[in-house]
Amino acid sequence: MERKQFLKILSLLPLTGAAMKLNALNKLTSMDSTELMPLLFLGHGSPMNAIEDNEFTRNFHDISTKFERPKAILCVSAHWETRGTFLTAMDQPPTIHDFGGFPKALYDVQYPAPGSPQLAKETSQLIGSTKADVTQKWGLDHGAWSVIKHLYPNADIPVIEMSIDYTKDPEFHYNLGRELAALRRKGVLIIGSGNLVHNLRMVDWENMNTIGYGFDWAVEAKTKMNDWILSGDHKALMQYKQQGKALQLAIPTPDHFLPLLYVLGLKEGKDEISLFNDKTMAGSLSMTSVFIKPEN
Repeated sequence: MERKQFLKILSLLPLTGAAMKLNALNKLTSMDSTELMPLLFLGHGSPMNAIEDNEFTRNFHDISTKFERPKAILCVSAHWETRGTFLTAMDQPPTIHDFGGFPKALYDVQYPAPGSPQLAKETSQLIGSTKADVTQKWGLDHGAWSVIKHLYPNADIPVIEMSIDYTKDPEFHYNLGRELAALRRKGVLIIGSGNLVHNLRMVDWENMNTIGYGFDWAVEAKTKMNDWILSGDHKALMQYKQQGKALQLAIPTPDHFLPLLYVLGLKEGKDEISLFNDKTMAGSLSMTSVFIKPEN
């Protein structure tokens, strides 16, 4: 069959399966195709991790050595909640210090990675379930730069952020993540940044830096979520509000949990999934991170 005839037939088919993937890939005109990129969910923890050398930050760096250098990064951060969905679209996104009460050295940190207005525009065109606007009113918040700086300290890879629409339910965010699938075949590393167990009101401040210390409910919630992540039970994760008291305490607000759903929504059938930094801290926090890589 000639290519021209094939494309004509393809245009008459419903946009499902391979046809939908081809349509999405064709929208990303500014980037050449690549091998399938991995996915990361990073438990970012305290902003101090940005300037500390500890087992968590070393593992952030080490994970970046396990796959090819990306052409660009898209980060869904717990710290950018909006009404509606937005993508940063400036040439040079500012480093946002969106926290208070920390040492001056943390506020002095800059992560001058370039942005990519073109990638932001093309990503917005991939999304059909909701309107996704590009904006120059944000930048890189600490959910993004505090972890990405350990993966790529030279700040020489373009980074864009996508916001979390706080008006939507977990299933919306999971399905929105799936719409970004074509980016994985264009050299884009997609990162979700948050924390699976994140209850700041119940933090044991006297044991803030005690690694491996978690309240019983935090350990229970972490164990359940880990099991669902590794077994592929995404429905149970999306229904976290109905999963008992431990999950309610672990996820008092959804902001730090939802970035995980974007990453899981992008997982494909043959991808391999593993955990790292899988430890509790300060009683009510966990640093659990997820690495999803294509089958060898």
